[in-house]
Amino acid sequence: MNPNGRTGAGGTAGLVEAAACVLLDFDGPVCRLFSGHPSAAIAGSLRDLLRESGERELLTAEVLATGDTHLILRAVAEHRHGTELARRVEARMTEEELRAADTARPTPYADPLIWTLVATGRRVAVATNNSPLAVERYLRGRRLAAHFAGHVHGRSPDLRLLKPHPHCLLEALRSTGTAARDALMIGDSASDLAAARAAGVPFLGFARNGRKEAELRGAGAEHVVRSMQEVLAAATGTPAPR
Repeated sequence: MNPNGRTGAGGTAGLVEAAACVLLDFDGPVCRLFSGHPSAAIAGSLRDLLRESGERELLTAEVLATGDTHLILRAVAEHRHGTELARRVEARMTEEELRAADTARPTPYADPLIWTLVATGRRVAVATNNSPLAVERYLRGRRLAAHFAGHVHGRSPDLRLLKPHPHCLLEALRSTGTAARDALMIGDSASDLAAARAAGVPFLGFARNGRKEAELRGAGAEHVVRSMQEVLAAATGTPAPR
């Protein structure tokens, strides 16, 4: 049921119409966080920290080859939870994301979508594996922070709570006072989908290219859009772009 009490139809339009609150993953649906500060370089920085700390056990072939910083964070969470190393790795990641926030590029149509969701009576929140400090810096720069006040839920010091764990989604539901069935998660990864399923939240995938769409479809996402313009159209009740 949407804020106006109407039942939505099927597909993207139905999901958006039925949502009283939209939970947004950050890097992807809202912006390209690492557009000016590549994540591959940050992954290298995290590996350097592991080497400097003598943690060669964690430098597996997968960790050495990856440009996915979250894969490295998960490896640290699995093998070094609660240690000083875990704290230092998380702090390094936060520093790098804060730098990246200053050069991040908005995802096309994301800003007007956020304004429209709020204008049509919906609540919005961020549920992300990125640092909440980086999210808030970016939102302030785009003059969007007021729409998310108190509703930015990002990476906690406990790296075990990264998505696909539903922790950040459950926190977003709590802070906005929303039942899971009345929310919608928009994410761009299989871990977003898994977290939404674990939290009982309907999911809409955002895929900026064919590879991302194949990943989401392969993970079982039923609804996927290739542009946030499609979500904006659903929020305004206008025909989806062709």
